[in-house]
Amino acid sequence: MEIEAVTASYRRWAPVYDATFGAFTRRGRRLAVDQVNGRTGSVLEVGVGTGLALPWYAPHLAVTGVDYSTEMLGKARAKVEALGLGNVALQQMDARALTFPDASFDTVVAMHVISVVPEPEKVVAEMARVCRPGGEVLVLGHFLHKTGALGFLGRRMAPLADKLGWHPDFPKAPVLSCSRLELVEEVPSPPFGMFTRLRLRRCKDPEASSAAARS
Repeated sequence: MEIEAVTASYRRWAPVYDATFGAFTRRGRRLAVDQVNGRTGSVLEVGVGTGLALPWYAPHLAVTGVDYSTEMLGKARAKVEALGLGNVALQQMDARALTFPDASFDTVVAMHVISVVPEPEKVVAEMARVCRPGGEVLVLGHFLHKTGALGFLGRRMAPLADKLGWHPDFPKAPVLSCSRLELVEEVPSPPFGMFTRLRLRRCKDPEASSAAARS
C-alpha cells in the first residue's frame, strides 16, 4: 500500500475511527497495553493514530506516540490535552525512517499498523533499531489465517485493501523475519481471535556480541 493511499484512507477514517474500527478493536488494544504496563521505562507507540490507547498506559511509563497522518495525530493531541496525559509526547513521523537514536526505548508497540504501512519490513526494522537490546516489541494486528472462515474472508477482502486502509491478507513474515527480533509469544486477540498479538524480544546485535567477546 502506497503512502498516498494510506494518507487518503486515514483522512477519511479520522472523524469516525474511534466509533468504528477503534471500537471493534478496543478490547484487544486494552489487553496489549495491560501487557506493556507490566514493564518499566520508555515506550514508543508507532502509528498512534487517534490516541485510542493513550489513556490506558500506566503513569510510570514515559510514552512517545508517532504517526504520519496529520488528521489522526490531531485527534490524539486533543485527547492528550483533554485528559492531561503528562507522560505522553506526540510527534509526526514516517515509521519507515524514525528519527530517534538506536536503542532509545525499552518497549516499542505497533497496534493495527503493520498491515497498513508501505514497506512493512522497513517499519519493523526501525522498530527493532530504536528498541534497546533485551527490550520488547509488541505487534498487534490482522494476519492472514491460512485456513477456515477467517482465511477465506481475508482472501476475499484483499482487493479492497486501499479502501479498507489495511491488508486483510497480510502475512506474518515481515515481522518474524527481522533478524534483530525473536518471537517470545503469539496470542489470539479479540474479537473472535480475528487478530494476533506478537511479543518479540530485541536481540543483541551480532557485531556487538562479537566485539565484546574479542575485548
